[in-house]
Amino acid sequence: MANKTVYEYAYKGDFDFVRTKVEEDPLLIAKKDESQRILLHWASVGGNFKLVTYLVELGSQIDEFDDTEATPLILASSAGHEEIVELLIKKGAKVNHKTNTGHSALQYAASKGWTNICKILLENDADINVTDLRGSTPLHRAASKGNIAIISLFMEFKDKLQINARDIYGNSPLHLACEEDRQEEALLLIENGADVNITNKERQTPLNYASRVLFRLIQAKFEDKKEGEQ
Repeated sequence: MANKTVYEYAYKGDFDFVRTKVEEDPLLIAKKDESQRILLHWASVGGNFKLVTYLVELGSQIDEFDDTEATPLILASSAGHEEIVELLIKKGAKVNHKTNTGHSALQYAASKGWTNICKILLENDADINVTDLRGSTPLHRAASKGNIAIISLFMEFKDKLQINARDIYGNSPLHLACEEDRQEEALLLIENGADVNITNKERQTPLNYASRVLFRLIQAKFEDKKEGEQ
């Protein structure tokens, strides 16, 4: 029960309590709870930078993973804790590690809308085209969720970005943006080379999923482009 309590307090960010417990039992640093998480997992997802720093300096394993194979970096990225993400990467955390469902830190950050964390990860060699078990890339997640700032960020890495990557259903990020009626996001993808004619396994193009309003916006964009080329 005492061990459970210390994990809870690590999540809450009670530095003094955790430090006292660790000083009483130094082996507590590496002990896991029922979800196979160590104190660093809980401190990272809880967002206490001081506590994370303390645990890392004591030699806590940076890339330890829990029962879903999530690392402290993945949890911090998902929770939006920029300082902790930077610290863990500085200390050597693997930026491209994936959970047992194939999700990386970048995928979680893209899905949650943490633009700065996405930037930090990309600047530290995160794979922009990493796929989960369904074949979805971070761009798929950002397009589906409507995270325009992250899509704009990804366009800064166009030399590496596979903008027409398809998931296991054959859907490209543009398919998902159109399906969710993410109008601004869809137009931005098209501006940067997304294929409006690519088909999924249902033989549907992104335009087949577009609302009437979005369809007209896309149509107008192509007409403007055509006029500009004349």
